[in-house]
Parts: sequence; C-alpha cells; structure tokens
Amino acid sequence: MPADFLDLAGRDVLVMGVANRRSVAWHVAQVLTDAGARVIYAVRSPERAESVRQMVGSDAVVITCDVQQPADIQRLATEVASVTDTLHGVVHSIAFADYSAGWLPFHETPRSAFLQAVDISCFSLVAVSNALSDLLDPDHGSVVTISISTTRMTAENYGYMAPVKAALDSSVCFLAKSFSSFSHVRFNAVCPGLLKTSASAGIPGYVDSFLYAEQATLRKQAVQTDEVAAAVAFLLSPRSSGINAQGLVIDAGMGVNYFDDQLVRGPSETDDAESSS
Repeated sequence: MPADFLDLAGRDVLVMGVANRRSVAWHVAQVLTDAGARVIYAVRSPERAESVRQMVGSDAVVITCDVQQPADIQRLATEVASVTDTLHGVVHSIAFADYSAGWLPFHETPRSAFLQAVDISCFSLVAVSNALSDLLDPDHGSVVTISISTTRMTAENYGYMAPVKAALDSSVCFLAKSFSSFSHVRFNAVCPGLLKTSASAGIPGYVDSFLYAEQATLRKQAVQTDEVAAAVAFLLSPRSSGINAQGLVIDAGMGVNYFDDQLVRGPSETDDAESSS
C-alpha cells in the first residue's frame, strides 16, 4: 500500500468557507495540506480574507467571493484559472441562516430569510460548479459539500435550514447527473451530526441540542470536526472514485440510537435498573 494512500499530493483544491480555526473548511484545508495538496481559499469578504492570510501565510492564494453576487462567482473562476490550469476538487462549506428574529414556528418563516438561505447555502453550489466547469478535472474532479446527518428530523430550533439542506442534498444528485453528460466529475455531500463550530453557535438553543445529540451517539461522544474533514478528503481523492451523488453520514451512530435506554428512561432510571438486575 502506498504511503500516500489518498493520492492527493500535487492536486489543486478550492476550499470555500473558512471563517476561523473552528470551521469545517479550515479542518479540511489542514488535512489536504498535510496530504500534499495545494489549497486555494475562497472567503466571503476582504476582512475575512485578511484573517485567513494571517492563519495560512501570505503566500497562500485567498480569493474573495460573496456567493450572493453572480459577478463575484465569475471573478472567482477567473482568479482560480490564473493560478491553475486544472482544479482537482472543490469543497463547498458555505451556509447561512438569519436567526436574528429569534425562534419562530416553521410556518412563520420569513420569506426573505428562507430565500436568502437557499441562495447562499444551496444555489451557490450550483452557481460555483457551473462557473468552474471548464476548470474541473474532467476525469478525476470531485466536488464535496457539507450537509447535515438528516433533513427528516424536525429540530424546531434548526427551523427552515433543514429544508434548505434537503434542497442541497437533491442538488448534489442533479449536479452529478448533469456533469455526467460531459465529464466524470463527481458530486457528493458529507453529512455530519452536530458539531462545535462558530456557525452553529448562532442557532438558538444549539448547546442543548448538541449535548442531547452527544448522548444519542453509540459512543457517547460527539462527532469531531476532524472526523468530518477526513471524510471530505476521502471523497476528494481518487480512492473514492466509485462514489457519486451520495451523502456520507458522519454521526457516530446517532441515527440508529434514538431509543437508547439513557435517553428514554433517563440516566438515573437506567442505572437503577442495572443495579437491581
């Protein structure tokens, strides 16, 4: 078995969405760099670009791209083309929801907030993929986005973002089909359980949900961002060449464990039952 099992060395990968060192995108970038890939960064604003340059060094390529602006997406493609002839992968780790109005029942979701979330969190994948279509390696290119472990669980505080992520999951399949007419570029999603990120901190009541989700895992330990990053790297690599139009769930078994005794009865009742048996 070769030392470089993932065969990522020398490949150029665009990573979108680094905000800080807790970002999924940041952890992905570190895994790719350690594997010998060259990371091209795309971030939302000049201020964020400057903070990322301080994290990665002045020699790194950091491009500003507000995905709500079509002109920015076209400029992104132009600037990527100026530094590489072939883009081997794209990591789309971009999501936004405006929770400034506080928690609202789903049927009261503001139209503007829902459409903005769809634009940034879902349509941006379509728009970026289209803009980069001529640059992506037609034989081995791989695009990976970050979704969630399930869009069928109606977590009230997550609200309208679950339907938005469902649209993202569906878009992955349609992009894979669309690109298959002229290339072998693959599209997949990594779908993690609840993570400790700065973005999640903006979700109302997230800490309580995170602690509950941790107890629902089979190992009683939450999913780690590094585990998600490793899965993304695998899907970017030629080693995952047979995987396309899929969502890879990284939830430490949470999805099969909702009826765990400690969740159903509570820790004290479970302990009492075990001590009396």
